[in-house]
Parts: sequence; structure tokens; C-alpha cells
Amino acid sequence: MKQLTLIRLSYETEQTLGYLFDGLKKLACTLELEWADNQRRISCIPKGCYKVVKRTSAKYKEHFHILDVVGRDWILIHHGNFHKDILGCILVGYRHTDIDGDGYRDVTSSRSKMNELLDYLPDEFELVIK
Repeated sequence: MKQLTLIRLSYETEQTLGYLFDGLKKLACTLELEWADNQRRISCIPKGCYKVVKRTSAKYKEHFHILDVVGRDWILIHHGNFHKDILGCILVGYRHTDIDGDGYRDVTSSRSKMNELLDYLPDEFELVIK
């Protein structure tokens, strides 16, 4: 099974910035909520290894679902640009930059990056978060 790695580089107030890798190839910039003891809807998920599957919903269309997160459910990898768009999920984009001038770095071009990942990745893979 393909294994990707999410490396969290910056824990900030309100958010966590990182990068998604396939081996040495950087696939995307990531944006998550800050660490808040794995609390539902206000925290990023714990470091660890997770199975991820492709799924479809009315709200996010095609995206990825992270399975078996202890104490949590419906953790997704989906499009969105700002930490205000997140309820515990992982957003992907091309770069980290402050799009809206609020002092927080966001992820850019999230929908197109998500489409790129959907084309590139298999229907199931393993995600290691470090």
C-alpha cells in the first residue's frame, strides 16, 4: 500500500502548517488546526499512522477520509484555504501564504491541488503524520 508522510513544521496559535510527501516528492502544503489534545472540532489529530480512503460527499465532492482516529470520526483531507474552514480536518494547497491579510498563513489554490491529488493518489493509502 502506498504510504504518504505529513510532516508538521509549524505549530502556531489557531493552526498547524505542514507538508505532504510521497517519499521525497512534496505533494502539497497542508493546513490543520492547532494541537488541542485531540479535542473534536478544535484540534488537529494525533501523530501516527492512518489508513485513508477516497470518498465523495455533497459538500466536498471527491476527497479523502482518514480512518480509525482514536476518539474522533469524519476526519477528512479536503479543499479549503483558511484555518476557519477546518473542524479537525486537513486542508491542502500549493503554498502557505496569508491570502486574506488576517496575519495567518493559509493554503493557496486548494481546489486545484485537491484535484491533482485525487488524480495522483490511489483509492486507499497509508498516511504517517510526524
